[in-house]
Amino acid sequence: MSISTELKPATTSTTLTEVPYGSEVYNQIMGWMIREARLLDHRLLDEWQTYLAEDLIYKVPVRLTRRVQGFDAEFSEVGHMDDDYGSMTARVQRLTGTKSAWSEDPASRVRRFVTNVSVWETDIPGEYKVSSYLLLTRNRADARDYKQLSAERNDRLRWNGERYMLVSRTVLVDQVVLGMPNLAIFL
Repeated sequence: MSISTELKPATTSTTLTEVPYGSEVYNQIMGWMIREARLLDHRLLDEWQTYLAEDLIYKVPVRLTRRVQGFDAEFSEVGHMDDDYGSMTARVQRLTGTKSAWSEDPASRVRRFVTNVSVWETDIPGEYKVSSYLLLTRNRADARDYKQLSAERNDRLRWNGERYMLVSRTVLVDQVVLGMPNLAIFL
């Protein structure tokens, strides 16, 4: 099965211009990433949703174990999540506005650590390709330990004149088998 280049890990491209670390655009995007993690960690999902573009694509493909010769096909076309703006809005509403979100009742205690952020200009003015690493820790109910998830995130952010909006996100989880009972949280 062929996989789109959007699902492959980010690599340095000679056709894209990397935004320098410490530049105004880089710092704005880094600030956006930190704010997003804080909103999600504190379950401020209604506010987080205002950072989502209406043409959003949000994917978390399933990782497959492949031999070295098949390494370029290490992600499935199916995923843990394959959402757009409408389905993400429904997910947020279910978690914040109903009593039927049993997978998050009681709510998980989550911390997101975002590192290794790289930003590239795209062929569309005001849109940027962003690659980052995510380490997520999650504790539920009265559990003594916590679960971890690590991943690479490949985002596209768009400046709308006021702030950056998430246009697309593909999360490439490092684990083949998730070490947690569900994935009812946003990455």
